[in-house]
Amino acid sequence: MTFELKNDVFLRALKREPVPYTPIWIMRQAGRYLPEYRAVRKQAGDFMSVCTNPQLACEVTLQPLRRFELDAAILFSDILTIPDAMGLGLYFEAGEGPKFKSPIVSSLDIKNLIVPDVHEKLDYVFSAVKLIKKELHGAVPLIGFSGSPWTVATYMLEGGSSREFLKIKALKDEDPLALKVLLNKIALLTIDYLNAQIEAGAQALMIFDTWGGILEADDYCQFSLSFMQQIIDGLHLKQMESEVPVILFTKGAGSKISDMSNTGCNALGIDWTMTLSQARELTNNKLALQGNLNPNILTKSEVEIQQAVADVLADYGSSTGHVFNLGHGITPDIDPAKVKLLVDTVHDLSKQYHKSY
Repeated sequence: MTFELKNDVFLRALKREPVPYTPIWIMRQAGRYLPEYRAVRKQAGDFMSVCTNPQLACEVTLQPLRRFELDAAILFSDILTIPDAMGLGLYFEAGEGPKFKSPIVSSLDIKNLIVPDVHEKLDYVFSAVKLIKKELHGAVPLIGFSGSPWTVATYMLEGGSSREFLKIKALKDEDPLALKVLLNKIALLTIDYLNAQIEAGAQALMIFDTWGGILEADDYCQFSLSFMQQIIDGLHLKQMESEVPVILFTKGAGSKISDMSNTGCNALGIDWTMTLSQARELTNNKLALQGNLNPNILTKSEVEIQQAVADVLADYGSSTGHVFNLGHGITPDIDPAKVKLLVDTVHDLSKQYHKSY
């Protein structure tokens, strides 16, 4: 079942087409800052029980759209479904984040790691995409996503979250070929995973490279960007008369966005450590940009939030190709009323930059 898209401003902005206002969605817009999400998670018992239940994943995906006039929905899932499908046994501990029952501890583990059939292991994700698409009734586009191979590999080798990344850095320095074998296996599964999301109905894709910024420039291109390039090259982005746009986001990318802009992606996510005008200069203004409000601003007063929005919009200026977002995911301590203020302010203040529409 297909529905005519009622609001395609987000997709048009990604393609640098004229729009009546700057569209906005928020990374982690379905999450712990919403009381209705916390209720669903409590009922389900744990995070993965929500992710693996298509009905619950659909429900929490739609929750923020009932509260706010957002211009896109994003699938509720996790970047670590990929290693879970590869047999590492993902689970979440309260206050400690993701953990694996069987993390990778040797090059032999990497050699023996199997790239499974994506539909056999991750069909719950594609069922959720289909259900969300049906329940949206064409209201806004649906974003599918994955993690980058480098970012996913950090969790697989560290066994969970890390601040120092000692194990993956050691493998990079001591046995780079083994690390590349691991990254290639993740990339191959991710290609199948994202193509299946497209087939199920995702209308845009985002690749989250949360930890690519910890790499120096040469290592970044070799161990992170090249594998994201491999994914982009393997995607089936042409869907009948339309094309599925791709957003790349490397947290802390800095000047690396210049290299990122040459991958063939449609847009780059920009964090708050550089301005959008700087990003436009580094990328020769040749693709769309997404961002880049500091999430911490949402803890401030209404006046400060409005001024911060105005500053981001003014910095980008009167041009096509801007999707408003935070520079990283929204945090659990945010008042939903502040999010409504953010969304409404972006819509109201951005119209002056689209007068030629």
